[in-house]
Amino acid sequence: MTRVVIQPSYGKAETRRHWADTLDRGVPFPEARRAGALDAEHLAGLTAAHPGGTARFWGATARHDRTMEHIDAGDVFLLTGQKHVRGIGVVGHGFRDHAFARWLWTPRPQDCLWSNVYSFTDFHPTWIPYEEIWALPGFNPGDNFMGLRLLNEEKGNTILTGLDVLAELKVPT
Repeated sequence: MTRVVIQPSYGKAETRRHWADTLDRGVPFPEARRAGALDAEHLAGLTAAHPGGTARFWGATARHDRTMEHIDAGDVFLLTGQKHVRGIGVVGHGFRDHAFARWLWTPRPQDCLWSNVYSFTDFHPTWIPYEEIWALPGFNPGDNFMGLRLLNEEKGNTILTGLDVLAELKVPT
């Protein structure tokens, strides 16, 4: 079963900078290992998912640890901002690593709250207005999708089929 997550990702100036750093372009992750910010286990997982040594990344804060424990390779994220789905990605490798998150996004020392990191094996920038989701069965007009949200199976399938997400993405079966 492919899980679907909706996550705000483009609302603040800081997150837009992070988007530019790790979603608009791939990140050569072996450099993090050389910098001491990536352990051997996570490097192996990333290398298996991204043999070329480059991946696009996003993350979640520690308050989402429980939700992120359920995320596996092949799950789909809809990244939102400005009342649109701004990008859709398929998870390649997910893990918890505060040092790697700090390496990726170089925040001010008091601001680094990320502990969960995930890579995308497939990522597409999009511009899907919330109204298209609101029109799908089970979704409510006016829902601005605040906070990271793991959808139940029914809503996840509704999004995947209703937005024809699988037509563009390489989701493992």
